[in-house]
Amino acid sequence: MTNPEADEAVQRLEQAVRAAEQALIEFEIAVETFRVEVENFSRLHHQRLGPVYARLDELDALIAEAVAARTGDPEDIRRAREARGSVLPMPDVDELFHGWSGAGSRASGGGDSGAGPASGERPPPERVRPTEEARRLYRELARKAHPDLARDEADRERRGDFIVRVNAAYAAGDEDGLRALADEWAAGPVPPELRPSRAEELYARLEWLAQRKEMLADWAAELESGAIGSMIKLAPDDPDRLLDEIAEQLLAQVAEKETRLASLGRQVQ
Repeated sequence: MTNPEADEAVQRLEQAVRAAEQALIEFEIAVETFRVEVENFSRLHHQRLGPVYARLDELDALIAEAVAARTGDPEDIRRAREARGSVLPMPDVDELFHGWSGAGSRASGGGDSGAGPASGERPPPERVRPTEEARRLYRELARKAHPDLARDEADRERRGDFIVRVNAAYAAGDEDGLRALADEWAAGPVPPELRPSRAEELYARLEWLAQRKEMLADWAAELESGAIGSMIKLAPDDPDRLLDEIAEQLLAQVAEKETRLASLGRQVQ
């Protein structure tokens, strides 16, 4: 016989899970959108302002060297050497971003011109975009194999090892691998009478969703508190304008330093 009250409780749990899943999906979209904005702004920032930063470093070194030549003071000579040592060749954009990946990381795609990498260079790694089917399989596996549904310590360990494989397949966007893992789990060693009830699965799913949202919130906070994220927050609707403003400020600094350098040159003469 069925238990109407238990069935109703399970239905309420299912509704809560669906609502939590939808909220998480929307939150994931928001975080991913901001991550893309940070990635793109970081690339544009380097492409447009990198040469200006390099010029500022060069001017600082030239000014320090001019001061040292004028005074001959050992401390000024030391400062000049340090300033010159900080002047490094600006890396190519693809070199700057090559190999960067992960949550909160700034991995890049190809160059803005659409041209391929220069001869002898490796292209940047392709970003993995799991398919909708891969996402569905991952959610189902995470729900069914959640370690909190374990009946004993051995089962918990088995579930933990299995989830590690599930996470790896999802991170690689391996839809076939996730499907194989789903088949493996369905044919697993746990007999039907020991498998978790629907209510237990739903409770575990809610807990996983809460943990996932907390992780995403931490990642979003890290993105927002970073240098690039903080700049984007100053002009979220028009980041290009912000780049123009920063460029104007930097060019004003360049002009000031060039004027000072010219003045020091006249003093040395």
